Amino acid sequence: MDRVLSGMRPTGRLHLGHMAGALANWVKLQDECECYYCIVDWHALMSDYADPSKLASNSREVLLDWLAVGLDPKKCVLFIQSHVREHVELHMILSMITPLGWLERCPTYKEQILNLQNKDLSTYGFLGYPVLQAADILLYKGDKVPVGEDQAAHLELSREITRRFNNFYGPVFPEPATLLTHNPKIPGTDGRKMSKSYGNSLDIADDLSEIDKKIRTMTTDPARERRTDPGEPSKCPVWDLHKFFNPDGPQMDEIAAGCRTAGIGCIDCKKFLIEHVTAHMTPIQERRKYFEGRGDELKDILNDGARRARETAGRTMSEVYEAVSMPRL
Repeated sequence: MDRVLSGMRPTGRLHLGHMAGALANWVKLQDECECYYCIVDWHALMSDYADPSKLASNSREVLLDWLAVGLDPKKCVLFIQSHVREHVELHMILSMITPLGWLERCPTYKEQILNLQNKDLSTYGFLGYPVLQAADILLYKGDKVPVGEDQAAHLELSREITRRFNNFYGPVFPEPATLLTHNPKIPGTDGRKMSKSYGNSLDIADDLSEIDKKIRTMTTDPARERRTDPGEPSKCPVWDLHKFFNPDGPQMDEIAAGCRTAGIGCIDCKKFLIEHVTAHMTPIQERRKYFEGRGDELKDILNDGARRARETAGRTMSEVYEAVSMPRL
């Protein structure tokens, strides 16, 4: 059985873009692979070091959303990165051999520096983000890493670090393979990419009444200024949500034809979408509410996940320390 490692930064409650772009695939993989899913709080600290006060509560929110969408601690390992100290140990060792130029040319690093100008990211830790990401993967000898295209460059850097380590010290790590995840387009309420920072997100934890309200205010095809104006579904953010929540439904052709001929209005289209979103999200929100009131059970899930992760990580680090001639007591 292939081993899979993936993680998410604890930045607060997750939204439908996270669910469609990653979590739906994670739920499938837990039945096919040996999966380790990690709440990467060290990564969050790299950008939020000035105010880490929300790290613990945000980690809890992420876990609740994971459990809500169907991740099952009996089928996969759910844990918090900082609860497994081997992540930091391997990160330190890999940082010794990673050339500075590899990190400086990373496109995501340059992009984040430009986009997050309200934060001082000119730190050693943030520059070394890809090294810690490589340590996360290699610690569990992940065969496959599910990523979107925007993370493919980081994974290629992880492979380069793997090859460099193995060249110096022997074949300790397998090269992790990219498992490209199809990322359906899930726009926010204003038509831009769904993001909490844009204030346009539909959160997994939102009450159904709140989701209803947000969908009713969504941007649609700008060509449909009036009810009688024809539109084009491919230019409408509401249509993108239809494709995720009702991809094979019999209404799809009817809605598309109605939009192009002005046979239905945008209000009608949104009503159809709300029906499908409600049907999809109702059991998810019920599971979330169930776990919200069970703090001890959440702690048990994380404690057991960390224990299982440490068992695997410990075996790997024994090999690593032997390879670099640093025997343990």
